[in-house]
Amino acid sequence: MAGTIGVPGMSVTHIGTTDPARLRRVFAAFPTGVTALAAEPEGFPVGMAASSFTSVSLDPPLVSVCVAQTSRTWPALRLATRIGVSVLADGHAEASRQLSAKEGDRFGGSRWRRSDDRALFLEGAAAWLDCSLEQEIPAGDHYIVLLRVHDLDIDANAEPLVFHRSAYRRLAS
Repeated sequence: MAGTIGVPGMSVTHIGTTDPARLRRVFAAFPTGVTALAAEPEGFPVGMAASSFTSVSLDPPLVSVCVAQTSRTWPALRLATRIGVSVLADGHAEASRQLSAKEGDRFGGSRWRRSDDRALFLEGAAAWLDCSLEQEIPAGDHYIVLLRVHDLDIDANAEPLVFHRSAYRRLAS
């Protein structure tokens, strides 16, 4: 049953049904960073953008990302020994769009570097993490993917790319 919850000074709507379009709009109200997950598992680049990235544990060092079970990219990417996670910087909106595209060259126009273990990292990223697949947990229509961090670094001068209300945004200074 849908209704309004009484909160002083606010009108908050309770969602009684899980209308996917409405749920997507509500989820979009939460600003997130954007990451690129990329590797060369079989000698060719495979990558995707993800905004559901979060830290999980310091000991052992773990991060997570959520991936749709319908993803055509994840089955190839999960075969990689190492997966590069690049935290995208302010100037990477186009790279994020390319990595999110269903068709076309996801890596064209962007500069990438490759580790000895074939993880791929986007040049100019705000941070990067060299990871391996730790665990994959089914969760509704997605997988929660736990990644073990083996190496990482940060560009302290880079501003992050932010995704909010289905658009790329800049942080205010």
